[in-house]
Amino acid sequence: MRTRRTFAAVIATAALAGLGLAGAATATAATTTQAAPSAVTPSECKQGGGTADLSNNVCKGGTYDGQAVD
Repeated sequence: MRTRRTFAAVIATAALAGLGLAGAATATAATTTQAAPSAVTPSECKQGGGTADLSNNVCKGGTYDGQAVD
């Protein structure tokens, strides 16, 4: 009987601890994830290490490679 209570307490503690860790991981992931901008300015393209190709309106190279330039 005592073993069952101890085992149940261990399982409940582990379950609650697991939920806390999962919630913290989800909150951390949600705060650090940022979406890439749909379009960048020519200066943002240059600051990211790329070259703004204004004839095709696209950033070539760097952080924003392939992003539209406006």
